[in-house]
Amino acid sequence: MRSIFFAAAVLFSVPVMAEDAAMPDTAPTLSFERVFASPGLDGPAPRQVKLSPDGSYLTLLRNRDDDRERYDLWGFDIETREWRMLVDSEALGSGRELSEDEKMQRERARVGSLKGIISYQWASDGSGVLVPLDGDLFLAKLDGTVARLTDTEGTELNPKLSSRSNFVSFVRDRQLWVGPVGGEAAPITPKDEAETIRWGEAEFVAQEEMARLQGYWWSPDDARIVVQRTDEASVGIVTRAAIGATGTKVFDQRYPAAGTDNAVVELYVMDPDGGNSVKVDLGLNIDIYVARVDWAPDGSAIYVQRQDRAQTKTDVLRIDPATGASAIWFTEKAARPDYWVNLSDNYRFLKDGRLLWWSERDGYGHFYIYDAGQWSQLTSGTSPTTSLVGVDEAGGTFTYQATEDVLTQQIYRARLDGAGKPERLTDPAYTNSASMDGAGRLLYVTRSNSTQPSQSYLATPDGNQVAWIEENRIEGRHPYAPFLASHVTPEYGTIAAEDGTPLHWMMLRPKMEPGKRYPVFFQHYGGPGPQTVTKGWGGTLAQAIVDKGYIWFQLDNRGSANRGVDFEQPLYRAMGGAEVRDQKAGAEFLKILDFVDPDKVAIYGWSYGGYMTLKQLEADPGLYAAGISGAPVTRWELYDTHYTERYMGDPREVPEAYEKASAIPEATKISDPLLLIHGMADDNVVFENSSELVSVLQENNVPFEMMLYPGYTHRVSGPKIGPHVWNSIMRFLESHGVTPPE
Repeated sequence: MRSIFFAAAVLFSVPVMAEDAAMPDTAPTLSFERVFASPGLDGPAPRQVKLSPDGSYLTLLRNRDDDRERYDLWGFDIETREWRMLVDSEALGSGRELSEDEKMQRERARVGSLKGIISYQWASDGSGVLVPLDGDLFLAKLDGTVARLTDTEGTELNPKLSSRSNFVSFVRDRQLWVGPVGGEAAPITPKDEAETIRWGEAEFVAQEEMARLQGYWWSPDDARIVVQRTDEASVGIVTRAAIGATGTKVFDQRYPAAGTDNAVVELYVMDPDGGNSVKVDLGLNIDIYVARVDWAPDGSAIYVQRQDRAQTKTDVLRIDPATGASAIWFTEKAARPDYWVNLSDNYRFLKDGRLLWWSERDGYGHFYIYDAGQWSQLTSGTSPTTSLVGVDEAGGTFTYQATEDVLTQQIYRARLDGAGKPERLTDPAYTNSASMDGAGRLLYVTRSNSTQPSQSYLATPDGNQVAWIEENRIEGRHPYAPFLASHVTPEYGTIAAEDGTPLHWMMLRPKMEPGKRYPVFFQHYGGPGPQTVTKGWGGTLAQAIVDKGYIWFQLDNRGSANRGVDFEQPLYRAMGGAEVRDQKAGAEFLKILDFVDPDKVAIYGWSYGGYMTLKQLEADPGLYAAGISGAPVTRWELYDTHYTERYMGDPREVPEAYEKASAIPEATKISDPLLLIHGMADDNVVFENSSELVSVLQENNVPFEMMLYPGYTHRVSGPKIGPHVWNSIMRFLESHGVTPPE
């Protein structure tokens, strides 16, 4: 074992003790209770920032000081630079309980815990804003008046103003309803169909995995609507028990588990009253995914992105709105045979008929122009572009987000004709994200770094700041100001994976005494997608753990995003492999540091991270002092088709890959202390994942500890529950001696 550590040490960059690691003795301790209380320590957390159609007004959802999860609608007059609340969610709302369908949609959109207003839409003429609240719809005018559009016991799902704001539309009772703004709405899709039929709603996997929450799309002139019809008859039923504190609700949920049938999705084009309906030709194969639907800017065509079940190619279909006839415009294929196509919203249909398109075809995410069957590459290099921010067609430019030095995101502007070099618009001392109005005339930038929580400002298209929206400086009465003296600035470095690939890590160290060794709280996610090690603001949970005397450590393994195809690819049909070995390399690195107690490296993860905890404990007994596994996937056959099969393939075709990836067969190898945590109403990683693991461990007399949360779904958090979770984790570590030195 010692020889392995010494051999690995030459690959590691060992950090030098930071001069500012010492902290004043008078700094207050940051408790978990304060981390989860209101007001949030990160400062204001605006959501859904939008610009009015004429660019004169900015609106956003702002959370309250006394309730960080309740949001109201606020407006900012760009000319006068004055703020005012447009809709008070508490004063206007009824507080009525939401329908089960809306609750589930909110879970899919990752806003299940939020209250008040969670979405809104500007009218195309800028006269007002459509606001859904507590299951009903309201139209808020800029003069301060608010008109109620619906008042029903049911829920108006997926509400939307039509493109020219002549109509309001929504889903009720599994039908699409349409009516004039301020008038009576009526269903425009067929009635009396089977209970497995839904109109105007995105199916489960589209909401959960494809980032597509829409199920209908208005034409630019309000004359036609594309409407999704979903038949769930072939989808298997999973009986999900939502175990609460005082009772259990049982739901028969249509859940497309890996290797089983998906819902059948069809598209129809119809008039606003449901007339002149034609079916869209999506091809003979019904085992497909409808990933995206868009109208051409002039309404002359509909474009549908049709993805194959294996997710190795995406056909972009051009549809005739009058007949539903289709033809393949072009096909996007995976960058290599053992890879997949990553869906995105990074594209724009231009008014002149060209398409601005994002692709990983050269191994990194970049932008291209598709024109008359020919491709032109607009960006290049090994720093991937990650999102499209906006397009200024009149000026011939587009604005986008891209990685810089792996750990930050910057905003750039480039020309649509490919001329010249891209221009960086943001400060490299921060990691940035941005959005723009539809015409690309105004830029809204959000930025942060390791010492500054999220700030936001308005800027001209060339990046020059116009006005702060949230300066959010940690001073005066800022909620984090009392704790600033003990704030720890992260250190960064890299270690080498087994194939030599550099893996980035981040470390926060507590106040240390010379000669003493400290325990490590090693947090991981590990799965495909999220990048956890960045130079942005990391929140205050890590700071609270550091305040307790632990070193906080994170490492991004192969498989995480924003580093190109080859960095993500090792997870293909091999989950629980390369990422487990990469995290092991992180543990070995920690154990050679003279300030780390090598016997006190504890690992923690949630969801995929919970799965990682189990696989790491199984792969390397004795390497870790303890493991905390939150809401883990234990068998990938229990998870949904679109996510799981993208990376693992179809279990009916590659059962051996699923068997190797499962955390169940080798669960009895776990010999280190394990704490298992799960919400008992989890509809994402269903509780069966943990209950099967529990049974295997119990039947084989393998000791472990468990903390369950009745009534909670995949997100177990809140002002009281959050501290309970983390205090339970700390007590678990203390009981097994994973504690700071005396």
